[in-house]
Amino acid sequence: EPIQERFFRPHFLQAPGDLTVQEGKLCRMDCKVSGLPTPDLSWQLNGRPIRPDSSHKMLVRENGVHSLIIEPVTARDAGIYTCIASNRAGENTFSLELIVAAKEVHKAPVFIEKLQNTGVTEGFPVRLECRISGEPSPQIFWKKENESLTYNTDRVSMHQDNYGYICLLIQGATKEDAGWYTVSAKNEAGIVSCTARLDVYTQWQQPPQTTKPKKVRPSASRYAALCDQGLDIKAAFQPEANPVHLTMQSGLVESDDL
Repeated sequence: EPIQERFFRPHFLQAPGDLTVQEGKLCRMDCKVSGLPTPDLSWQLNGRPIRPDSSHKMLVRENGVHSLIIEPVTARDAGIYTCIASNRAGENTFSLELIVAAKEVHKAPVFIEKLQNTGVTEGFPVRLECRISGEPSPQIFWKKENESLTYNTDRVSMHQDNYGYICLLIQGATKEDAGWYTVSAKNEAGIVSCTARLDVYTQWQQPPQTTKPKKVRPSASRYAALCDQGLDIKAAFQPEANPVHLTMQSGLVESDDL
């Protein structure tokens, strides 16, 4: 008896979901379909057929996976994609949305404010500060002379904020802290460096203990927030303040006679 030919309507065994791809990158949509006879596949963008060209390719691998490859993705490729599988038994479809994200901006790091040569009296805190911009946000590296500063200690710490301010904070400067300091900023677009010198002066003679202690008026300046125990980092590291150099006279001194 003749063998009766059987037909099976297409059925998607694998289909992608919605995609977000950055402009200029590669987008790949993979699917796998069953059916008898083997279904034919076609693609549409917002209801319009997609024709193969230099940036749109349709491939079929030996394992039966069909792929729509778009490279490079442009803003015109955003929209609703529909894949249609059909044979003599019928057809089946699936749809997804492709969102094209704006192309990532790359800007090499640049110094808005450079490190400044600084002097401090021995035993007092000091901060070396600069301001840097760049896209994406650059990595920051510090060096003293030719030695890398790779981690924070209780006395020497490195900080940065969301406004581009970078600082190296030294609590209780010593003669050994004097020297040349270099800060470098690096991202995918480039690298930039800046160097400045720190001088540490001999401690001045202390006044007699009978001298009436000075009162320090609280200040909002992040560069003048000194206290008996050293520098209050949280109070000192506020981006809206204006830079000034730290000296023994940091803070506004007022007398009981005023």
